[in-house]
Amino acid sequence: MEQIRLHNRTQAERLKHYQSVRHYQVEYRGFPATMAAKMEVEVNYDASSGKSFRIVSQSGPKFLCEKVLKRAVESEKEASRETGVAALTQANYRFHMAGSEILNGRPAYILDVEPLTGSKFLYRGKIWVDAADFAVAKIEAEPAKSPSFWITRTRIRHTNARTGGFWLPEKNRSETRVRIGGTAVLTIDYGTYQIVSNGSS
Repeated sequence: MEQIRLHNRTQAERLKHYQSVRHYQVEYRGFPATMAAKMEVEVNYDASSGKSFRIVSQSGPKFLCEKVLKRAVESEKEASRETGVAALTQANYRFHMAGSEILNGRPAYILDVEPLTGSKFLYRGKIWVDAADFAVAKIEAEPAKSPSFWITRTRIRHTNARTGGFWLPEKNRSETRVRIGGTAVLTIDYGTYQIVSNGSS
């Protein structure tokens, strides 16, 4: 875990700024109908001020845009401000080595992670850690705490990718079962990054 913490700290020191346009999409199947919504969000990260989000466009039912897509953006805003609470550290998780495998052509360690508290920022499941960089490459998990009575289960699959010498979010898919019988699938494509680092001229 010390290697992961060191990687995260080194990346945070080197990464000065990035910008990307993310594509959010939600599809709901169930009562009373099947519906979908989309949203494009411009994200700017700056080492001194953190992340800022600007909605570029949205389409689909207002209910889905407000209650799912905008809420997903707000949740990330909150998590980015609460970095210690959400961090992958021994203060927040119990770790257990579960094996290793080749992931996208690179060796990776597989760890079981168990949250030590029921925080909405934490999750339980498996993580894949790149064996060379000690960066988290993939997560398959469910939230430590359900965000709502109406949600019976949420499964999350998240991938990070190496781009411009940094490990940054690539794709996220969460499938949520709703108590009234429907299923909502939220996908986030994190787009192409424009990166500025301490090594840039």
